Amino acid sequence: MKRRGSVTGPARWRLAAIGCGIALLTVACGSSSSTASGGSSPSAAASPLGASSALCADAAALRASLDKLSHVQASSGQGALNEVKADLASVKTATTNFANDAKGKWQPQTSALKSALSSLGTAVQKLAANPTTAGVSSVVTALGQVTTAAQQLFAAVGNDCPSGS
Repeated sequence: MKRRGSVTGPARWRLAAIGCGIALLTVACGSSSSTASGGSSPSAAASPLGASSALCADAAALRASLDKLSHVQASSGQGALNEVKADLASVKTATTNFANDAKGKWQPQTSALKSALSSLGTAVQKLAANPTTAGVSSVVTALGQVTTAAQQLFAAVGNDCPSGS
């Protein structure tokens, strides 16, 4: 029994650290998600002024993916980490689709977002391999960079693709 308790204690601590980190992720990204998305239900083709409906639909899909990434259930432990990984993959795909359809427009902003997403992916992988409070802190920092990059992109895109709010 004693041996089992010593294994369970550190394992529980790691799961608690992950859960705490996911909660911090939710707070860090969720608080600025509404700013980045411009509303809770973006309209895909809301009066594009110089951008195609497809591009505006890509922007809306990217907003939705980022919003999903920011609303992970912290109580689901390892499942939350898996959800973050899946949501991150979805955001990366949406970013690539948007950048491809933008054909170089907003290139500095899309590149900054891709770079921030790459950093977040690295931080999440490190946290999954070694769940520590330092790993959680790295993920939270990287998520803040994603949030900032997304806000800058949506600010630039906003005139051409209003969010519908």
